[in-house]
Amino acid sequence: MAHGVHPAAAVGFTAAVDVYEASRPTVPPQAVDWLLGELRVAAGDVVLELGAGTGKFTRLLAERGLGVVAVEPVAAMRERLAALGPSVTPLDAVAEDLPLAPGAARAAVAVQAFHWVDAPRALEELHRVLEPGGRIGLAWNERDADAAPWQQDLDALLEPRRGDTPTHRDGAWRAAVEASPRYALLESRAWRWVQPMTLGLLVDRVASISFVASLPERERAGLLDEVRELAAREAGSADAGAPLDLPYVAELHVIAPVAA
Repeated sequence: MAHGVHPAAAVGFTAAVDVYEASRPTVPPQAVDWLLGELRVAAGDVVLELGAGTGKFTRLLAERGLGVVAVEPVAAMRERLAALGPSVTPLDAVAEDLPLAPGAARAAVAVQAFHWVDAPRALEELHRVLEPGGRIGLAWNERDADAAPWQQDLDALLEPRRGDTPTHRDGAWRAAVEASPRYALLESRAWRWVQPMTLGLLVDRVASISFVASLPERERAGLLDEVRELAAREAGSADAGAPLDLPYVAELHVIAPVAA
């Protein structure tokens, strides 16, 4: 297991790297603009990205002229980062133990990732490697069941399989920030948005979930068949190309160092 990574991530994300890249959402442009403004970064600055995955958010940072140190402990995902160009430096590490010098980055971000880390240890390490005053941006996409009630049925299929897989919904990350002598939550914002999907991509989206990808093959196949049937009822077609938009709420938070 790479760097003590949770087994659901180490196994699941290795198995699901292709469907992860094809089906996972990124962050809406207006939310990206807001976050980078609050992080007070500009073209030429270096941003540390924790749990960069296949680079879905990394690309957005690079497009804005930022240098990115993309931390990703899962080798199959890190290989995708290497193709993103010279402004992106993939790094085989975890948030709790960063092989970086003090002040190595202007700010840090973690998109769909901070619930995987030991947050108190990660915050201490970020305090060491960020420039003085450097801020941290956290983001998660939550499927919006209010906008699409059928997702409650999807959750009913998924949650019994979650086990001990971490989730940001438990609020552990927030409790760690509130307890930190180094940082405080500065501001939070949310955006409702829709990811255009198809029935087939929705099934891939579910297949990319870490604890789904790490299920035994027979159980995984049976679950995806149930998801396919649910999606077909909602789309009104069993065709893999049938349109089926997926509403999300993008939840973003900015954490700032406590004044000495």
